[in-house]
Amino acid sequence: MAWNEPGGGNRDPWSNKGGDQGPPDLDEVVRKLQEKMGGLFGGRRRGGGGEGEGGSGSSPGGSAGKKGIGAIVALVLVAVLGLESFYIIQPAERGVVKRFGAYHIVTAPGPHLKLPFIDTVDVVNVDQVNKFQHRAQMLTKDENIADVTLEVQFRIQDAADFLFQDADPGGTIHGAMESSLREVIGKSRLDDIITENRSAIAVAVQQGTQALLDLYRTGLIVTNVNIQRAEAPEQVAEAFADAIRAREDKERLQNQAQTYANDVVPRARGEAARLVEDAKGYKARVVAEAEGESQRFLALLREYEKAPGVTRQRLYLETMQDVLRNTGKVLLDVKEGSNLTYLPLDRMIQPSTRAEEFKAPDSPRIALPPTGEQRSTGSINDRRSFDRTRRDR
Repeated sequence: MAWNEPGGGNRDPWSNKGGDQGPPDLDEVVRKLQEKMGGLFGGRRRGGGGEGEGGSGSSPGGSAGKKGIGAIVALVLVAVLGLESFYIIQPAERGVVKRFGAYHIVTAPGPHLKLPFIDTVDVVNVDQVNKFQHRAQMLTKDENIADVTLEVQFRIQDAADFLFQDADPGGTIHGAMESSLREVIGKSRLDDIITENRSAIAVAVQQGTQALLDLYRTGLIVTNVNIQRAEAPEQVAEAFADAIRAREDKERLQNQAQTYANDVVPRARGEAARLVEDAKGYKARVVAEAEGESQRFLALLREYEKAPGVTRQRLYLETMQDVLRNTGKVLLDVKEGSNLTYLPLDRMIQPSTRAEEFKAPDSPRIALPPTGEQRSTGSINDRRSFDRTRRDR
């Protein structure tokens, strides 16, 4: 039966009148919610129908609701404070803590705590390597123009200086690098920049740039400077290419000359050392022979002092023996003037020591006559025999 039909008992869906319980009143729901919130923050619940004798209208159900809502709010506050008080820094990062907006401390990698709603943390990556390229034409020491292109690699070293000491660290490193590059190029010759001294120039540019960055406290560090291209302007490039080829030819010829010197000089030094040793040996031999001759002469002098006649006769015979040894003729002086037949019997009996023998096929050997030295030796021996015969007579 509908609520507005006759005999419905004056029932409507917007009130609690009638036998059946209808939907709650919206105003009543709002009022009850206001009372609960007021009791939560220290107020009293309003209402007259429910008050007792003591003027207190609270019920056990209302007190439990207050406690539940308070617990939920407390948990939410604790969660928010926990999230605001805890932060983690990665291994490649550094945390810069600001307290009330002012720099406070730099934290290392790992978990950390901070004051919620008071401290703020800026995370800076200090391991990331950044790079940029720069190309410029500059005047060299020998008044030439060099076209140089280089690459600069850098990273953040001090996170606090990077954030608070320099307003534009990127622009500062560009300016510092260009200033250092112009200074180094202005003190170098074009040949050194193009060919020989490129690595040293790169090191000098890196050191000069880092000195300026440290002076300005940018918090940056230059890790590497690489000169990618260094050459003369296009108008004179061919002339410099010819100069480079001439320098390479010079180095090649110098290397060849050094190789030849390395081959000749040791041999010359060895030959010189050999000659020096031969000279030392000759010196020692001559000195030893001279000393031996002097000792022999002194010994002979002592013998001569003892027996002068015998010594003179012996010296004469030894001298004649030495003289006649190299001749093949013998002269005999006979007082009566008679002829003397001389036969070298000792040479005839003894076989020849210097005869050359020729042997023909199926023919006997032919012995050559004795030489002059052999004849002289035999003649001397025969003369001695003749002298002894004359003395015996």
